[in-house]
Amino acid sequence: MFRLKVLSGHLFPTSDHRGALCSSHCASGAGAAARNERDDVVLVHGLRSAICRAKRGSFKDTTPDELLSAVMTAVLTDVGLSPNQLGDICVGNVLQPGAGALMVRVAHFLSGFPETVPVYTVNRQCSSGLQALFNVAGAIRSGSIDLGLACGVESMSLRTMGNPGDLSSRLMDNDKARDCIMPMGITSENVAERFGISREKQDAFALNSQQKAARAQNMNLFDQEIVPVTTKLLDDAGEEREVTVLKDDGIRPGTTLAGLRKLRPAFKPDGSTTAGNSSQVSDGAAAVLIGRRSAVEALGLPVLGVLRASAVVGVPPDVMGIGPAAAIPAALDQAGLTLDDIDVFEINEAFASQAVYCVEKLRIPPEKVNPNGGAIALGHPLGCTGARQVVTLLNELKRRGKRAYGVVSMCIGTGMGAAAVFEYPGP
Repeated sequence: MFRLKVLSGHLFPTSDHRGALCSSHCASGAGAAARNERDDVVLVHGLRSAICRAKRGSFKDTTPDELLSAVMTAVLTDVGLSPNQLGDICVGNVLQPGAGALMVRVAHFLSGFPETVPVYTVNRQCSSGLQALFNVAGAIRSGSIDLGLACGVESMSLRTMGNPGDLSSRLMDNDKARDCIMPMGITSENVAERFGISREKQDAFALNSQQKAARAQNMNLFDQEIVPVTTKLLDDAGEEREVTVLKDDGIRPGTTLAGLRKLRPAFKPDGSTTAGNSSQVSDGAAAVLIGRRSAVEALGLPVLGVLRASAVVGVPPDVMGIGPAAAIPAALDQAGLTLDDIDVFEINEAFASQAVYCVEKLRIPPEKVNPNGGAIALGHPLGCTGARQVVTLLNELKRRGKRAYGVVSMCIGTGMGAAAVFEYPGP
């Protein structure tokens, strides 16, 4: 019930036509194409920590600067890059004071990064980790930097959503402004009621998320994206012990439809949003190294993916969960692609109600959505999630072993949606 209280409180195979689209969209001639390709924003490498249950999981006593330091250090170590070569670091965070501005500089120095490399934070709520990537990509496109780290981190064990801050009393006189403080669980109920998303559909979606995540974990699919984190853990008796965390601990392999059906509505007596069909409150961190293609290739670094488009849109705050249904088409239009061109969609499962709505609204084949489970099974550490999704997506596309496209998207509290389109160029 703790996670429900927190949730309620806060707020491809290459085809001819795709090749033609890319050619027409990206360049108007051979010289322009070559120049544009050199300026591509490419993803070099990404890693994440395990995602663990807030208050009860393996990271319940781990501070966010330690989580962040673990992933930042590991990404650069893996590719043999000195932190001196980074132009900037942006970290998504939601719950720490000042969006974690102090915390991330501490993590920076704990990682052995030099003082000459800058770092800052961004808070666009549940999309903060993805927004960090957008921000670093923007700096690369503007010519300000050549290489940067985009990260996300959240400890929902040590910090919870609380006082919304200093707000004008006039917000109560404005419907949209008032809806911005609506509990997230109620926005989920609004989506379910307004768009006819039944409890049965929500529970079936939640079960599928758990089953896919359990399968992926059993097949060790997450191992290549998870950084082992050695930390301290206090047991029930108050004794401290050292543990190395290697696995997501929120996945429930024993989940059944019958068990989900027994859960009571969490936000309204006659509602359909439950503990079982909502995202988990979690702790975790992720980091992605990105750069201008010309700089990346000059350093001999690999290209894991290419950022083809990004979009953030606004939607009504009282149904904020529909954000991906608006953001995904906007990003695809920018990329010159269609829904059919996308091989994998990583859509954050804030609530099953909104995830089901977005999948049905866009008519996305269910088998393309979160093939290794989503936030209902894995967890949703707010500032981390967007970066975690990027890491998971690119590893999944790489496993498929051929050129492919993927989308990362999520809804955002107060009424927004974000989406990004990535290309895996092939082995």
